[in-house]
Formats: sequence, C-alpha cells, structure tokens
Amino acid sequence: MSKLTEWAYPLAESLLAEPLPRRWQHCLGVAERARTIALVLGRDADLLEAAAVLHDIGYAPDLAKTGFHPLDGARYLRDVAGADARVINLVAHHSCSWLEADARGMRQELEGEFPREQEHLNDALCYCDMNTTPDGTPTNPIDRINEITGRYGPESLIGRFIRRAEPEILACTSRVLERVAAAKRQPM
Repeated sequence: MSKLTEWAYPLAESLLAEPLPRRWQHCLGVAERARTIALVLGRDADLLEAAAVLHDIGYAPDLAKTGFHPLDGARYLRDVAGADARVINLVAHHSCSWLEADARGMRQELEGEFPREQEHLNDALCYCDMNTTPDGTPTNPIDRINEITGRYGPESLIGRFIRRAEPEILACTSRVLERVAAAKRQPM
C-alpha cells in the first residue's frame, strides 16, 4: 500500500465501519474495483484507490452537515483531515455529484469550493462506484442505477437525479472499459 492508501483505509473505517457497516462494505468494494483498473491509471492508481475507499464518508453521522454526502465528505477531508487536494476533489465530484448538487440547489457551492479532477479519474471513480453493490460486490451500472432508484423511489430527489445522471454514468463506464481494453491490447 502507498502512504495515501495506508492513510485512507483506517480513516474511512473509523468513520463508517461501526455506524454504517453496509456503507463501509460498499466503500471497500469500490476500492477493490479501483485496483482492478489500476493498469490504466499509472501513478494515479493509489490516488483513485484512496478516493474510492473515502468517497462515501460524508454519510457518516458525525460528518453529515448538509445532507449532501459528497460535499460533507469533501469538506471534512479538507477542513479536518488535511487530505490531498486531488482526493478531496474526487470525493466531492464522485459519480456525477454535480447533477445531484444541481437538483439540491448546491451546484455553485460544490463547484465553487472544489474543482473537478481530470476526466479520466472522475470516470474511473464513477465506474468503480457504479459497478459495486451497496454490499460491496461487483455489479453493472444498469443494475446499480435500478437498485438506487428502487431504494430511494423514482420520484425522490435521488431517484430523479440518478435517472438524469444515467447517460453520463454509462458514458463514464464505457470510457473506462475502452481504456482497459486498449491497455490490454498493448504489447508487453
């Protein structure tokens, strides 16, 4: 493990494992997905894995201030944990969160505080999150979107957001899979 991941895992565990064990399992699964695509990330592989294990810490009861977990998690990482800025930005913008922020009337706040990371990293984190069930096992983005819609309800803010984000989630996944396929075709 790199220093970044050595720091990220215990922090995420301390915030999620006891109060939200299922969310903790999800984060572990998302980090596992990150390791499966490390070949296309090069030296950013550890960065992505750290962001993956931390991406949902904003759900932790002690951190949930606004009720918008990407913003709450990013603020904690910035203001309390002194995290790497790139990890913070990935957490803030994971899985098309700007669309949810828009639905909540918080997009200007999110984007004003946290710039987006490079597209390939945002794509990669979205891929990892949307290919992991709430219990941390592998899935696919269609089933994951349907699960989220079913859990929150199609007319809820989250249900409407995830359906609005679906084309971009599928595009992120497609771009990551194209990068993985291209990397596997490269001669050794």
